[in-house]
Amino acid sequence: MTAPTFRRSPWLWASWLLRFAAAFFLLNLLFTFENRWPGLGVLYMPRLSFEFCLVVLALLGWVAWRGGLSARAASALAVALLWCGALRYVDVTAAAVFGRPLNLYWDGHHAAEVLHLALQPVAWWQVAATLVLGLLSVYAVYRLARRAVSTLAECLAWRTPQPVLLLAGLALTLSFVSYQPAGRDTRWYFSLPLSPTLARQVALLPAALWPASGDAVLSPSPAFTGNLSRLQGADVLLLFAESYGMTSFDDPAKAGALQSAREQFAQAVRASGRSVVSARVGSPTFGGASWLSHAGLLSGVDTRDPHHNDLLLRSERPTLVGHFARHGYRTVGWMPGLQRPWPEGSFYGFDRIADVNGIGYAGPAFGYWRVPDQAAMALLHAQELAGPLAERAPRFIVFPTLNTHAPFRPLPPHLEDGSRAARADAYTSAQHTAALAAEVSWSEVATPYLESLRYQFAWLGGYLSQRAPRKLVLIVVGDHQPFAAVSGPNASWDVPVHVICDDPVLLQRFIERGFTPGLQPPAASLGPMRALTPLLLEVFDDPGAAGPQVRTQQHTKGEG
Repeated sequence: MTAPTFRRSPWLWASWLLRFAAAFFLLNLLFTFENRWPGLGVLYMPRLSFEFCLVVLALLGWVAWRGGLSARAASALAVALLWCGALRYVDVTAAAVFGRPLNLYWDGHHAAEVLHLALQPVAWWQVAATLVLGLLSVYAVYRLARRAVSTLAECLAWRTPQPVLLLAGLALTLSFVSYQPAGRDTRWYFSLPLSPTLARQVALLPAALWPASGDAVLSPSPAFTGNLSRLQGADVLLLFAESYGMTSFDDPAKAGALQSAREQFAQAVRASGRSVVSARVGSPTFGGASWLSHAGLLSGVDTRDPHHNDLLLRSERPTLVGHFARHGYRTVGWMPGLQRPWPEGSFYGFDRIADVNGIGYAGPAFGYWRVPDQAAMALLHAQELAGPLAERAPRFIVFPTLNTHAPFRPLPPHLEDGSRAARADAYTSAQHTAALAAEVSWSEVATPYLESLRYQFAWLGGYLSQRAPRKLVLIVVGDHQPFAAVSGPNASWDVPVHVICDDPVLLQRFIERGFTPGLQPPAASLGPMRALTPLLLEVFDDPGAAGPQVRTQQHTKGEG
């Protein structure tokens, strides 16, 4: 392309200014839009991109030197700017939806699974149509960006305004670098830059691709010493409640909407002859990546960094699972959400890992996760907890729930007789059809979230009041807050912890360490979730007792 020639006609000046402004505006959009919260849409923000200003200055120098921009170079620059726009979208959407910074390497490992989950309620032809529409949209945006780049280059090639443009670019650059942005906003006329996100992703790669020694990187493990004599041989069920965050208590609207369900749950606890104490802890994750919470609590190691969780699973660090096994307990990983091989699970050393195919569910599939929590609990009771304690080893069971997982639908119906949920004919075809017919939305999620928590309180309360073994210590821990579309902006990472049993002496030991009676956690956190591990070890330990006999019965690890 060659530089255009302009006379001193005001109309030509106006034409140049209009073309330059339009091209600049369109390309600047790729760097400055924000997330339209809640949801996955984008929101126009009338701001400048410091980084795009640098691109314009570089392009100005190029066309001043070469006299223009070739068609191939314009296409390459358009593609590069579109990639920046795509990264901008992922960056602002991850922060808004998941409430945490983007990690391309680790999040990319699970992108396909999340996409599969999101597309479960969508017909194949809708997926195909959306894919075609998406490809056409990307091509249209590329053509628009390509035209804008060519127009911008033509305008920059006119020598008369070049000094003014250079001075303006340098002034904006000095203005930006002299200001230290705080939070999501910078000066009112600048958007938050994209380069720190790129730099962070590059910095994460070496740690992910070339991991160092696990023991040199991981935080110290607690001392897995002492015994479990305070439990007096009771079964222990550690239930990780999916997406059960403190937003359900701290947000007045959500707390009010759940008040009746919580009161009914508390009544069920009392009717079963048990009491409950509660606390709050800080989850190592937000909006997803539940396994970081599972690993953090079971090991007592800091798992906020996904890389550290990967190192932990390759290590030989001690865990609660091994601690209970050494003191006579049969250890069970009850995991109906596990739908593919999990070789990393061997780290924990469970006597039994029961995945979706191993728990024995024969009823209809309710969406991607297939198994209703009430049915999973009924099957768990029948297979592991139904027999008298005098005739079996006590159980230590880890059970991550499913039905409070985003997008919180389809939601199975609650059965008044929870034992029926284990049967193949527990749910009628009409109930199944009605559950699947409920609209699934990734933007309007607050109402389904509250409905899923009501379902959780209902089936868990029913189990405690109807069939739970008398000597059962139930520990309910939220794995993380729901994603930001539910929890709202700037929500904490805190999650509730409830301990439910019929032993007042044991509950008093929890109270002495920061728990409060009832379902309402106190305002102060006990600390990070990993701090709960040594607390449990201390509460369950009785230094003056020898502890129960270690069982001699053998179990095969990983049996289904």
